[in-house]
Amino acid sequence: MPEGPEIRRAADTIAAVLVGRALTRVRFGLPKLRRQARSFKGRHVIDIETRGKALLTHFDNGRSIYSHNQLYGVWRVVEGHTLPQTNRSLRMLLQTDTHSAILYSASDISVWDTAKLQDHPFLCRLGPDIMHPGLNWREISRRLRESPFRERELAALYLDQGFLAGNGNYLRSEILFDAGLHPRKRPSALSRGELGRLARSTLAISGRSYETGGVTLAPRLANRLVKLGQEREWRRFYVFGRSDQPCYRCGTPIRRSEANSRRLYHCPVCQPGPMGK
Repeated sequence: MPEGPEIRRAADTIAAVLVGRALTRVRFGLPKLRRQARSFKGRHVIDIETRGKALLTHFDNGRSIYSHNQLYGVWRVVEGHTLPQTNRSLRMLLQTDTHSAILYSASDISVWDTAKLQDHPFLCRLGPDIMHPGLNWREISRRLRESPFRERELAALYLDQGFLAGNGNYLRSEILFDAGLHPRKRPSALSRGELGRLARSTLAISGRSYETGGVTLAPRLANRLVKLGQEREWRRFYVFGRSDQPCYRCGTPIRRSEANSRRLYHCPVCQPGPMGK
């Protein structure tokens, strides 16, 4: 599933061709929405917003389209009106006189009055958006100390969209590694310095993934691996997907486990547990 950085990158790409422009054609692939398409033709897109893994397309008529990529959804933006050849199911098409923005394979799409979006059953449960430019490390550190979150294991907390929206599986492993914290630790057991370090890592890793298109490694290490001829899948992450491979910092084999039915990776030396394991 795309995580916060990927959704924000998609939103920025869509915004570059839609915001401020009138739509010449709107098409919904889901039967329940097809009658809604006519009401958006000729309307101007005024903003493309993300809230976690949800994308909101806002229009000048006070209405918004909510979409969530879920596991298989993907956006494509192309110049002109000739659509890409694909076996994917078209779920939404937004066209201007110059570009087409197409959402494939997603099924969680709905139309809302913009003023009522706070009532959306998914959006109303979200915490702060991990990609929001106004989010700072002090706010994250404060939330880590709040009663709904402070006694939960970091492995579970860093998938909870009510804690931080847009966080996900690869970000969880990478953030905890960067912070040097074992996934089984709880915020209540962390020092003030550790909480601050975790909060800063949260912003640094998610921001780096956004800037690089999915690479969480520090630029110097990433560039060195490129020069060594490493394939992309082995030079994206510090620990995620690198089970039994040597840690880039200490050389210890990376361990894989499961938490919340999702795969989780950590370095047992760089991220020692309560008993040093």
